[in-house]
Amino acid sequence: MAHPRAGQPAEPSDLVDVPRLITAYYAGHPDPEDPAQQVAFGTSGHRGSSLGAAFNSDHIVAISQAVCDYRKANGVDGPLFLARDTHALSEPATVDAVEVFAANGVNVLLDSRDGYTPTPALSHAILTYNKGRDAGLADGVVVTPSHNPPADGGYKYNPTNGGPADTDATRWIQDRANELIRAGLAGVRRIPWARARAADTTGTYDFLGRYVDDLPAALNIEAIRSAGVRIGADPLGGASVAYWGEIGDRHRLDLTVVNPLVDPTWRFMTLDTDGKIRMDCSSPNAMASLIGQRDRFQVATGNDADADRHGIVTPDAGLMNPNHYLAVAISYLYANRDGWSADAGIGKTLVSSSMIDRVAADLGRRLVEVPVGFKWFVPGLLDGSVGFGGEESAGASFLRRDGGVWTTDKDGILLCLLASEIIAVTGRTPSEHYAELTRRFGDPAYARIDAPANRAEKAVLGKLSPDQVTATELAGEPITATLTRAPGNDAPIGGLKVTTESGWFAARPSGTEDVYKIYAESFRGPDHLTRIQDEARDLVSEVLKRA
Repeated sequence: MAHPRAGQPAEPSDLVDVPRLITAYYAGHPDPEDPAQQVAFGTSGHRGSSLGAAFNSDHIVAISQAVCDYRKANGVDGPLFLARDTHALSEPATVDAVEVFAANGVNVLLDSRDGYTPTPALSHAILTYNKGRDAGLADGVVVTPSHNPPADGGYKYNPTNGGPADTDATRWIQDRANELIRAGLAGVRRIPWARARAADTTGTYDFLGRYVDDLPAALNIEAIRSAGVRIGADPLGGASVAYWGEIGDRHRLDLTVVNPLVDPTWRFMTLDTDGKIRMDCSSPNAMASLIGQRDRFQVATGNDADADRHGIVTPDAGLMNPNHYLAVAISYLYANRDGWSADAGIGKTLVSSSMIDRVAADLGRRLVEVPVGFKWFVPGLLDGSVGFGGEESAGASFLRRDGGVWTTDKDGILLCLLASEIIAVTGRTPSEHYAELTRRFGDPAYARIDAPANRAEKAVLGKLSPDQVTATELAGEPITATLTRAPGNDAPIGGLKVTTESGWFAARPSGTEDVYKIYAESFRGPDHLTRIQDEARDLVSEVLKRA
């Protein structure tokens, strides 16, 4: 149930106390035996708040030393690109990280403008540097909790492939960091900030200039400029704030930066569905202020704090559902990218809409369905065997126009500009294109709900095998597949997916709460979707009882 002030402007009582937050970052120390205060890398790195002793100076210096140790153990000796977003904890965490990297002799490269750096710009930098190299490869770190509330901090490692680190790397770094914390940081090398900043190994890189100048390699910027598409871009106070103005100026686009403000309290935001300030560009409540301006522009866009997510607002439909826009982007790109291989597949996570499956079949393209997590798209984007990879949570990237790799991490800026290219080339908005897709393939109803589960039940759900499911029907239709491994790469999905001809559900345990998530979709309407959700709960409960 939505908070009574969801979608309304933040009030003083909603704002984080930044001095208290920073004080807690330095004064607080984690209990190494408390799981809630340990270093824990999820799909997007380690996240937490200093107020709960989950993101403190101890964590950052330990993680940074662990990254240095990981690099040494794996022969990574090129530069390390370091990016940060606009969260209040990102600045002190960046300083701590540089002090450790410099003490370990790591060649760390910071933004040459001393500004904020989006995740996709970091991925682009790693790939640009490593192109054509066999040795001395670069990697990177992004200090960001992405769209999380203002009190949170985050730390994410991107290896030499430019994308999110896989679990082998994150588990190694996580375990080593916790070991260092338990040892009272005895194994951490560190020098003071002034010496670290002045060290010969600390340099700079023009993230913004290199990324913005290269955009025509991935997008038809000339078409956008020639058509005079009126664009409104809202960075939501995040790391893309300087990028959007430069994109408009350098490429001579009719582009207005709707909100150029940066404020660590995010006082200009409207509250998300749960009443919290959250920079979620896929949430109608968090995006309420931009949606209210939709008639000013042919397309308005939003990004989260590190700009790895996209939000697309059109005059005719408001904020597009992320699944809807992914389907449109795929339909458009594979019809308008002659430089891509005819064998380039379409990547989707298994909880993304089956509209994508129908679009892929219509295009005659191979569908690559993978578990949740953008890391699964990295190999395909690197070698061109996947032209587009996208997640239902509004994260995606795609190849350059010539079929080469652009980024191997989610690129919200790229996907936002693609909406303008679609309008310029076709004369129709992405939402109008989606309406056409529904006329051709059906109009699916999609939702995610939570169901209670304790830690033991979540552990069972995460390790199911298909033969543990004995049901043969779901919501009145025969079950066509019961999956615990992804069809696209045979990787474990950490849960269960059950499909029928016109619907499906996927159940995955939450990593932070005593619930499991049920994603479900029906091409027979909302009532049928509700029936799928109800029967999914019953089916999972029965499986857990028998396990």
